[in-house]
Amino acid sequence: MTATRIDTLFARLKAENRPALVTYFMGGDPDYETSLSVMKALPEAGSDIIELGMPFSDPMADGPAIQAAGLRALKGGQTLAKTLEMARSFRKENDGTPIVMMGYYNPIYIYGVERFLTDARQAGIDGLIVVDLPPEMDEELCLPALDAGINFIRLATPTTDDRRLPKVLENTSGFVYYVSMTGITGSALSDTSKVSAAVNRIKGHTDLPVCVGFGVKTANQARAIGAAADGVVVGTAIVNAVANVLGPDGKTTADPAEAVATLVRGLADGVREARLAAAG
Repeated sequence: MTATRIDTLFARLKAENRPALVTYFMGGDPDYETSLSVMKALPEAGSDIIELGMPFSDPMADGPAIQAAGLRALKGGQTLAKTLEMARSFRKENDGTPIVMMGYYNPIYIYGVERFLTDARQAGIDGLIVVDLPPEMDEELCLPALDAGINFIRLATPTTDDRRLPKVLENTSGFVYYVSMTGITGSALSDTSKVSAAVNRIKGHTDLPVCVGFGVKTANQARAIGAAADGVVVGTAIVNAVANVLGPDGKTTADPAEAVATLVRGLADGVREARLAAAG
């Protein structure tokens, strides 16, 4: 598999000795155009990797905020085809920022795996996170994605022990996504010292970068996580930034893109200061 934008980015950040800021948002929330404006604002605010959420009606790992965002997107007419189109539109202005699509297998299965991978590659997608496909089902999507030149990023959790971890990592590429807690998105962040130990344990099994997510909401948390991790993933806080500027009727009361950019700028500062803080 040739190097993807994800591989190139982490090589550059390793040379710069800083972690990546990985930002998740829900595609189509609350509507296509607003969501696209949020996506375009992320790199300018300091995001290194964009996780593009694929809305799904029955998510199992998402907390209330991301579930609500997915339902808003679906109500607004978002489909998997439109989510791919969003990436395609983004690529017209930005060919460098890696895009990882994150969600569940059902919409991809209905769309058709071969068709999806062809369209995803053409849209400029670099990686996939499909949370409900275990390693035992790698032939379903993971291996075809790798053959198509798209990274398949696997989740590891606090319950992924040393016996299970090699199986989880077997066909993982791009980076490993360490879920810092047992539970759903948006929960409270666990003890950062435990996160550091977990990152080091995973690194004992792989040379891939390890990014940490679930529960990161503030610049201080991003700074603490980034001292040990190769990347810090923020999702619920960004989704909430959009929700907070929506009125009871679902109409925007302020610019969601600017609300997200303000948050991300602070997080980016925290990430960039992470190794400096650790060295000090």
